[in-house]
Amino acid sequence: MKYALLVFKNLTRNKRRTVLTVVSIAVSLFVFSALVSLPSVANEILAASTSSLRVSCHNKAGLTYSLPEAYRPKIRATPHVVAVVSESWFGGIYHEVNDQFPNLAVDADEVDVVFPDRGVTDEEWAQFKKIRTACVLGASTMKRFNLHVGQQIMLRGTVYPFNLTLQIVGVLRRGPSQNFLLFRRDYLEEAAGRPGFVSDYWVRVDQPSSIPVVIAALDEKFANSSAETQTESEAAFLGGFLENSRAIFRLAEALGFIVALTIGMVAANTAAMSIRERRAEIAVMRSMGFPSPVILRLLLVESLIIGLVGGVLGCGSAYVALKVLTVGMPAIGGLSAIRMPAIVLLETLIVAAAIGILSALAPARAAARQNIVDALRMVA
Repeated sequence: MKYALLVFKNLTRNKRRTVLTVVSIAVSLFVFSALVSLPSVANEILAASTSSLRVSCHNKAGLTYSLPEAYRPKIRATPHVVAVVSESWFGGIYHEVNDQFPNLAVDADEVDVVFPDRGVTDEEWAQFKKIRTACVLGASTMKRFNLHVGQQIMLRGTVYPFNLTLQIVGVLRRGPSQNFLLFRRDYLEEAAGRPGFVSDYWVRVDQPSSIPVVIAALDEKFANSSAETQTESEAAFLGGFLENSRAIFRLAEALGFIVALTIGMVAANTAAMSIRERRAEIAVMRSMGFPSPVILRLLLVESLIIGLVGGVLGCGSAYVALKVLTVGMPAIGGLSAIRMPAIVLLETLIVAAAIGILSALAPARAAARQNIVDALRMVA
């Protein structure tokens, strides 16, 4: 602590340079933390689904192909199956084309059994089952459009040639569906003229060991039919759904590290210039009895403070920006509201500290070990 005033004086001797260095590090780490957050959130979603008791049963030909409604009682009668929910994609728009979020129709009778982990209360599920036009809406979407429970909204049809008026009765508060809207499938069937087809089935099994048994049983049951099925665990389903975005995730991570490396090189050049301008001062300090290790530590602490201040500003502003702004990415569902995981905050601060220390390490060591007489002669 006895050298704190000296460090402060050195940091403020050239305020413009210090501020510009802090800002440049903050901007680069803002970009770094925002880009790295994208794949981190996807990994969190997949990790959370590994313990799920749900399996997805959809058409073997792909998610764009439907399955007959008559499959539901057959799936329900399969051993180890606790509940089944039919799901149909509606794909409506709230106001404008940019106001999109995933909206799906589901069976009301067992939805609370299949999705007990979505943060919807028993009273809200009861209202969902009671009111024909009811819907439950994700917390992120509620906040995005300033909606509230009890409010009526209208979805404009895109896949279907009609609009639907819905009443919000509950909130999806947990899980990756906080930007989803779920409404009753019987209401959709009525409006569509009861075509009798669903996009997929969500099946809840009794225990984790039953998942592979149910998967094999369902696919075998519908083998060689006009609509063969592909059944997979929730983790596998989400992983496949996000597979098309993995290239974007990897590119985001790579760009984040490139930005951090580039600004590290710029910071190293700035630190070298600053230390080179202080050669005479460092030589005088050495002649007064300051040991080389002390001078080295002082120079590194100065650079470390600059790096950490930039890191805090960068990741802090990125955290606020991602928390306030909702990124419209309806194609990948749960990632449409990106949040910065705690691990990314820690990684960003580590990168900031590394930039601060490594950028000044080489010039600081050289300055601390320079010959006192030669240094004074060079600036005389």
